Amino acid sequence: MRRVVITGIGAITPIGNTVAELLEALQKGVSGADLTTRFDASNFKTKFACEVKSYDPSQYFDRREARRSDIFAQFAQIAAAEAFQDSGLDVEKINLDMAGVIWGSGIGGLATLEKEIEGFALGQGTPRYNPFMVPKMISDIAAGIISIKYGFRGPNYCTVSACASSTHAIVNSFDYIRLGKADVIITGGSEAAITKAGIGGFNAMKALSMRNDDFKTASRPFDADRDGFVLGEGAGALILEEYEHAKKRGAKIYAEVAGTGMNADAHHITAPHPEGIGAKNVMEFALREAKMNPEDVDYVNVHGTSTPLGDIAETKAIKKVFGDHAYNMNISSTKSMTGHLLGAAGAVEAISGILAMRHNFVPPTINHFTDDPDIDPRLNLTFNEVQERPLRAVLSNTFGFGGHNSSIIFKQFS
Repeated sequence: MRRVVITGIGAITPIGNTVAELLEALQKGVSGADLTTRFDASNFKTKFACEVKSYDPSQYFDRREARRSDIFAQFAQIAAAEAFQDSGLDVEKINLDMAGVIWGSGIGGLATLEKEIEGFALGQGTPRYNPFMVPKMISDIAAGIISIKYGFRGPNYCTVSACASSTHAIVNSFDYIRLGKADVIITGGSEAAITKAGIGGFNAMKALSMRNDDFKTASRPFDADRDGFVLGEGAGALILEEYEHAKKRGAKIYAEVAGTGMNADAHHITAPHPEGIGAKNVMEFALREAKMNPEDVDYVNVHGTSTPLGDIAETKAIKKVFGDHAYNMNISSTKSMTGHLLGAAGAVEAISGILAMRHNFVPPTINHFTDDPDIDPRLNLTFNEVQERPLRAVLSNTFGFGGHNSSIIFKQFS
């Protein structure tokens, strides 16, 4: 198997519109939650979200380009462009037939679909749909647009597995490269579901926090008073590259992909297995593939959505996998800051873990006020304050509705 390394990263998130801004926010423990501006949410049970701040498409696209892309695909292009520039890749010097794009999105162009259906309803049933409705709406379009922009003719598709989508995209990219089917892949994920249907739908299933009187601290992973997740949006992009290919062109290397895991809970369409069986198994798969012992991992960036059931199940799984070492390592949920980016969560959290490892710190789980008696107090959940420490390896978990689980381990490159 060939070695796979990360040579570029890009991000646009609720706590930073570039990687540099994201890093600064992670180090400061910034909350990205605020009142919703994408639409009038006054009649909704949840009136806030973690939006990308000060987003103006005209800063990135001309008018024609912006009109032809849903915001989720715009976010994808922005993050991919930053990652590509960061990597130093030159399309004139690589084999474009061995360069691909594998992208994740759980929902795709929800804003476009919602707008077109509303227009149809207001038109009293007269079908006047935008000719770009379908290509703007479909989840795979982001991968297609990115491949067209850079001329990448290798593997090209979208992974759709709810909140695990972008981690699955990274895992698939890792597999294609180590098996020799590609040399370079732009991977990651994007999501833009802060819409009336998005907020309303998650409200209907009682998944979202309704802490409208204190929205800045509404995302409270592991807190006794957590009442649901805060919806986020944005994108994260990573350049995965075969090591010898990267070495030959003198690329900087952020980290190495060490091991991955994918499985299913086979339990419930939205709830995790109460004992965290799927979460336990998928972390063990990743460790086994990486040929690492539990003691080799210093930090777990958990799925940690701030839901009553999920947070407890994940901590149970961590204790089963890591044993006594669970009390020596750090655990945190960056969703306490970014909110839940759904299909983009895995990519942004992978980048967060890589930044933490590169800069020797653990991002905090902010907004913690009250200990949950059902969560082991001996676990270091990195509450409220950044912790400085060297990190040799980071494990990132993402779990999705439908019981989709994925874990990935990044390690210091040597």
